[in-house]
Amino acid sequence: MSDYILEMREITKTFPGVKALDNVNLQVEQGEIHALVGENGAGKSTLMKVLSGVYPYGTYDGSIYFEGQECQFKNIKQSENLGIVIIHQELALSPYLSIAENIFLGNERQSNKIMKWKDTFSESKKLLERVGLKDSPETLVMDIGVGKQQLVEIAKALSKNVKLLILDEPTAALNETDSENLLKLLLELKQQGVSSILISHKLNEVSYVSDSITVLRDGKTIETLNAKEEEISEERIIKGMVGRELTSRFPEHHPNIGKTIFEVKKWNVYHPQQQDRKIIDNVSFHVKKGEIVGIAGLMGAGRTELAMSIFGKSYGKKISGELYKDGKQIEANTVSKAIEKGIAYVSEDRKTYGLNLIDDIKRNITLSNLQRISKSSVIDENKEVIESQSLRERLNIKTPTLEQLAGNLSGGNQQKVVLSKWIFTEPDILILDEPTRGIDVGAKFEIYTQINELAKQGLAVIVISSELPEVLGLSDRIYVMNEGRLTGELNKDEADQESVMRYMTGTGGTRNADVN
Repeated sequence: MSDYILEMREITKTFPGVKALDNVNLQVEQGEIHALVGENGAGKSTLMKVLSGVYPYGTYDGSIYFEGQECQFKNIKQSENLGIVIIHQELALSPYLSIAENIFLGNERQSNKIMKWKDTFSESKKLLERVGLKDSPETLVMDIGVGKQQLVEIAKALSKNVKLLILDEPTAALNETDSENLLKLLLELKQQGVSSILISHKLNEVSYVSDSITVLRDGKTIETLNAKEEEISEERIIKGMVGRELTSRFPEHHPNIGKTIFEVKKWNVYHPQQQDRKIIDNVSFHVKKGEIVGIAGLMGAGRTELAMSIFGKSYGKKISGELYKDGKQIEANTVSKAIEKGIAYVSEDRKTYGLNLIDDIKRNITLSNLQRISKSSVIDENKEVIESQSLRERLNIKTPTLEQLAGNLSGGNQQKVVLSKWIFTEPDILILDEPTRGIDVGAKFEIYTQINELAKQGLAVIVISSELPEVLGLSDRIYVMNEGRLTGELNKDEADQESVMRYMTGTGGTRNADVN
């Protein structure tokens, strides 16, 4: 019998226009902790969704073998019935139910459709003891912290007789003590015969608990490292994660950088629901006129939360810190005030926050600055057509008419409409969050050209991107974030993929970051 509890062979998963997984192979030994690492978008979560049945058999190519038997999961229930349980980064708990009710939610202890509450609470207590949680099973989930909620998720998995536990960024929202306790629990479960797959960007944790480490890059299996036979350094893992030359094509950029136009000082932001959880921790940075500044970081680093909190406090609670424009302190407590002060923000989620998908291109472009095309609160429709047509031509938005609905455009053209919308506000500071996510290479080049042109016109441009080649190819200067803090600041001539990744994973110390 094979020593592998899991084998995934030549898994290929394609979405429209994108090959997310390309002949990926993964082998997990019985009773080991197997780490899965890679940059954002490498295919880690997609691979686990294939394994667990989120992407059912028939939507991908390749084979899955669990305990030596080929599996063709149609849904999550089928994979869970065999003992494969996935815990996602966003915990799937109901805050208004008790710990016990959450543990057995969907897996209720009942007889003839009548709940057996005594069994529910007694079994929950045993499971909580197993994961080291001393709270009463009757406690509401809303009354315990995130670290304890993570333990409830693991207890829930154990209630399903888990054999292979998959954890997607399990410590992303935990403090150092809770993270350490969770890792110790994984090692204890390993001694009890439970195999685990750990997806994590925290390479120190990966090195600490893993027996094997598989590296994915651009949807492909790069290598599997055996940590049982040799000590695998974080540097070695990073090399596998980013070990490629920059292949993206970028237009030539000849910066003409002026004086500092925008400063953020000692910026702190707390989670909107968990108000004791700090998301942005004492961040300070600056941007100059005509400068393109990149902000790099792994998932959960706080990049989007930072941008949204600056843009009219669109995210977070208990926000503190100071904003300066041209050396003078400004207030931007609402989106309208932020726009008034010359700040624009292109969201990473264009369909939810960037566009009105059931309205036309013309209206989407002008909606953010109606004053510019109106007089006495009456819109000048002729001027609206002229202005939107000008931006349509400038950004090469491919559409037969300005009356085309935004929802009917391709992803690349939708992104050009969003960019046009914010250019129309005539900003001084433009924040671009994942400006080329989900668009093709040709559209990317056109977006890059516009970014360079806007900087040439004197705008201060901030680019947030999960793609290291994009950050390196566009930026004049790069800030790096890790767990809500700035960990590094690099000029273009000293930045490369490995140096940025070191700061992204918290292995490079803190260097040159603004700490005003």
